This record gives sequence, structure tokens and C-alpha cells, in this order.
Amino acid sequence: MARNQSLSRTCIEVLAPGEIASIPDAIALRLGEDLKFSIEALNSYAVADFDPLVFDAMVLAGGIEFADRFRKRPSETWGRNLAVSIPVHDLLHWEKPEVGASLASALNFLTGDDWQISFRQRRTGERLPRQQQLDLNPGVRATLAYSDGMDSRAVNGLVRATYKSGLVLVRLGAKKKGRPQRGQPFTALPYRFSRRIHNAETSARNRGFKFSLVSGLAAYICSANECIVPESGQGALGPVLAPVGQTYPDYRNHPAFLERMSVFLETLLGVRIVYSFPRLWNTKAETLAGYISLGPESADWQGTISCWKGSQWSSIDGKFRQCGACAACLLRRMSVHAAGQTEPPDTYITWDLGAAELKDAVDPRFGKLNRAFREYLIAAVLHMEHLAELALPENTPHLRRQARILSGAVGLPPGEVETRLARMLGKHADEWNSYVDSLGNRSLVRQWARRN
Repeated sequence: MARNQSLSRTCIEVLAPGEIASIPDAIALRLGEDLKFSIEALNSYAVADFDPLVFDAMVLAGGIEFADRFRKRPSETWGRNLAVSIPVHDLLHWEKPEVGASLASALNFLTGDDWQISFRQRRTGERLPRQQQLDLNPGVRATLAYSDGMDSRAVNGLVRATYKSGLVLVRLGAKKKGRPQRGQPFTALPYRFSRRIHNAETSARNRGFKFSLVSGLAAYICSANECIVPESGQGALGPVLAPVGQTYPDYRNHPAFLERMSVFLETLLGVRIVYSFPRLWNTKAETLAGYISLGPESADWQGTISCWKGSQWSSIDGKFRQCGACAACLLRRMSVHAAGQTEPPDTYITWDLGAAELKDAVDPRFGKLNRAFREYLIAAVLHMEHLAELALPENTPHLRRQARILSGAVGLPPGEVETRLARMLGKHADEWNSYVDSLGNRSLVRQWARRN
């Protein structure tokens, strides 16, 4: 993305212990104080002698996340000028031109901002974990980015039949149910912020960089050459095919971004790590149905979490419950219906989408029903509707353009990509229309859908 000189630059200087701030007007982010690494979490990444290069890459992820969250996007435009200075153990390696160029390519494409990342030599080394005795098979082939979500649970089951013990899970994000098992590799993200970020930016595009980098580093540590991305077609491609308003497309799980991350990791680590999408051309319902076909053990999909909201905004009597109104919840509900399954009514705060009024659709004990909640549901309905409309013949030119973007990243000719896209979106349209019909003629969802 071209540099926008009309916007002021925000600079973040990450400081190692004992360092003094040296960049005028930079915001200091101190390691060990503002950005803290968990020894237990780092230990889960230390399946061999811990590599300082891996630690520096994690610090980079933290610095980028802080900068992205700290600088709120201006109201008149999307992009920002962001600079981050990172202390590293091997400056000559990080200053290689191909490392900086591939990093900037991935970041700018992902976020729509103009990033300038610089590095400087650390004066003292980090005290890193020593070799651990972790339960790691020596024949690891791939890592899988794993969360409490339905897709990650289902894809883990579907691909493990082939990969068996050669598949290692990398936990991304906080675990909502229980705690990760001790002695297992890659059980948690290794850092957290203790410094409160005021006026935090909420678009969170940095999450794509953070999660892809951490899962790629895990593959590198395991000597694996593949990271499996569990997103189905609507989740990986939907935010780009049907963007919200005038925002920059959301490439967080898109193959075109992850191909750039693969190039960055190769320049940084010296090995080629490929991000693969086994369910890219399938709907979420097809992925769920495939998992259910494996047998009774697949019933654990009902314990998965799809909701984007945290417990602060989505709870009943102090206990987290999925909101049932965000786009992720609505896609899940549609997919469960299309897979011929049901869930208990109290799975969601918005437990009855067949109701004519939102107040009647929501659990009466929920105390945060407001205009924003209503608009969240309307936006979710319109997103599902927009994706369904892309299957119509008049939208073929749009799919053709998207197929060209995807073609190089997935290694298929544009015509083949277009065919697969059209099939996935046609299936989504069938599933969406069937779900809306199942809610009845008086449903508030039917009222907000753009079709009659």
C-alpha cells in the first residue's frame, strides 16, 4: 500500500530490560513490564534449546499488536502510518533486505496501513527456557491452529485420520473451557499486555499476523513444513468477498495474506512453511457434517465456541453464553441446521430467531440489550445475505476478480478457482435460504433479509 504522508506517524519503541528510550516522541513498550512473557507458555515452545530468533519474532508480534491497538484509525480514512522499533539478538540477520521487504509486504497487505519496522541490537541477551521434556512426536508433519471453535475441532478430527501423531495443535487465544494440559507443546500464546491501551483500535487486523506467525514458529520448532488453517470457505474468504461497508478487506485468514507470511518466514527462518486450507472450498456445514460422519466421538462439536464476544458483553447471570447475534454465531446456527443437527435453546443469548421482535428473541435475563446489539444482528444477517447473493449470475465478474487474487496463493488456474468459489457460494446460498425459511414468515431475520 502506498505511503500516506498526510497522516502523522505513530512510533512504538519496544525496550528490552535495562534499555533507555532513544527515539524522540516514541511510545515506550517495556519488555517485562508492559509486555510480559509467561515462562510456562514459553516453556511449551521450548521443545529444543530455545532459539533467540524465535523469541525476537514473538516480541515483534507483540510490538505490532500494541501499535495496531494503540493508534485508533482516523474517521476520514482507513490507513495509518505506524513505526515499530524492535530489539533483537542478531541484528545482521534481521536487517537482511529480504526480511524487511517480505515483512512489510505481509503487514501492509493484511492491515491496509503503512508499516515501518526497524531493528536494533540488544545489549544483553534474554534468559530463555532450556530444553524441555514435552510430549512431541519426532515425526511431526504439520501444526494446526486450534481454538475452542467448531472448525478447528472438526478439522482436527478430519485430518488426524491422515496425519495421526504427525499433527500437533497450536492453541491460539484464551481457552474458555478448562485449562490446557501441562507438559504439552504450544499450549498458550506466550505473551500478554499488562499495560492498558487507551482508545484501543477494534479492527484487530494484527491478529492475523500474530496467529499465523505463532503457528508458523511452532511448525519451525517441530521441523514441520505445513500449518493447517481450519477455516471453512465462508470464514476464510467471506470477509473479503463481502466486506463490511467501506472498510479495507479483512485478509486475516485469506490465502493471499498467508502466502505472504510463508515468504516472510522463509526469509527469516530459512525454511519453507506452507499454510494449507483443507476446507477452503467447503461450507462450515459441510465441514461439520464430515466430522459428524466419523462417529459418536464427534459429538464434542456441541461444546465448541463460535461467538466473537467475550464474557464482559455476552453472559447470563455472570456465566458466558454465546450471543447468537454476531456473524460468527449466525453462521454457526445456519451450519448446524444445514448439517441436520440441533442445539439446546440456552446455547445462545438470542435463543429464538423465529421471534418477530428482538426483545422476544433474547433471554429475558440478559441486561445489555441495546441498539448496538440490534445493529450487530442486522449486520450479521446482511453479511449472510450478501454472501448468498454472490452466487447469482450477475456477480460472476466479481468472483472472476477474486479468483485471480486467489489463484497464485492456492496454486490453481483462475478458471478452476472460479468454479470452486461458485460451488461453495451456491452451497452457502442454499443453506442460508433453507435456514431463513425454517425460522418462519414472522422471523425478524426474514424481515431484515434483503429478499422477500
